[in-house]
Amino acid sequence: MTAPTPPMPLAPSEPSRDCPHCPRLVALRDQLRDAHADWWNAPVPAFGDPDAWLAIIGLAPGKHGANRTGRPFTGDAAGDLLFRTLDKFGLSEGSYGSAADDGLTLRGAIILNAVKCLPPENKPTPAEIHACRPFLQRQAASLPAARVFVALGQIAHQSAVKILGGKLPKARFAHLAEHRMPQGHMLIDSYHCSRYNQNTGRLTPDMFEAVFARALELRAAR
Repeated sequence: MTAPTPPMPLAPSEPSRDCPHCPRLVALRDQLRDAHADWWNAPVPAFGDPDAWLAIIGLAPGKHGANRTGRPFTGDAAGDLLFRTLDKFGLSEGSYGSAADDGLTLRGAIILNAVKCLPPENKPTPAEIHACRPFLQRQAASLPAARVFVALGQIAHQSAVKILGGKLPKARFAHLAEHRMPQGHMLIDSYHCSRYNQNTGRLTPDMFEAVFARALELRAAR
């Protein structure tokens, strides 16, 4: 079997399929290409509406989620909660089927990742986060209508603050914390919708929905 095709053509801001920047991530990618030739096993491109007013920044592809399917948050428990929530708030069209070819589209929203490649144990190093940040920065800059950002987890928060021109000591991560960035963007923090956070009760569906309800309020207030 061949690897799945991406859900949309790769934009110039995306890394190449064989991006060489992070040796540890390259080694894992090569290992998984040998073991699972039918998986995506490459940097995962952004997914969503290029005219989005809302940009959602995740951590990195999950091994059996985006690294397998080629679409952010697709194929694992994190995606189940995220796409169910986006549907509830009218930010998606179609039905989420845990596959990149399920026909789902986003409306007014786009999903980016702080790190494009699968990191071992879902833990990228500071150097890997830094190496991937230029891709995130270029993608955010290419979204002129995106004025509200949601960061899923502390690593996504840190990268979001930096690409939006903020200062980390002044913008501390906390669930539902809001930060106004120098150019007028609003950043809302959320605990990551990972299976672990859901199973431990650190993040409940109501808590997650509150983040997107607030994002819609901020949009309406502009």
